[in-house]
Amino acid sequence: VQLQASGGGLVQPGGSLRLSCAASGNIFSGGVMGWYRQAPGKQRELVAKITAGSDTSYADSVKGRFTISRDNAKNTVDLQMNSLKPEDTAVYFCNAYDWRFSVDYWGEGTQVTVSS
Repeated sequence: VQLQASGGGLVQPGGSLRLSCAASGNIFSGGVMGWYRQAPGKQRELVAKITAGSDTSYADSVKGRFTISRDNAKNTVDLQMNSLKPEDTAVYFCNAYDWRFSVDYWGEGTQVTVSS
């Protein structure tokens, strides 16, 4: 399983970015997909996740600003990030969780920097 993320970059506070992740290989379409982030000196944290049935959950810090979505047919997961704040600055990682075997798959991170 390979996860390829794209869409990071530099944006001003209040701006928007959209992250996309495409899964390939022997991906389990019924798994949970999500986005995590890791800021310098901090632990990796969950940003948002979505089940195959489109149930979603978000970190409190991004509720109302970020929206996660997925396309099960294409094995993609997107993260629309609005009203970005400097504290959203981090490396964002795409994740796929195969609950059948308790296996996590990770993509390479993509840098998001929110700064004026």
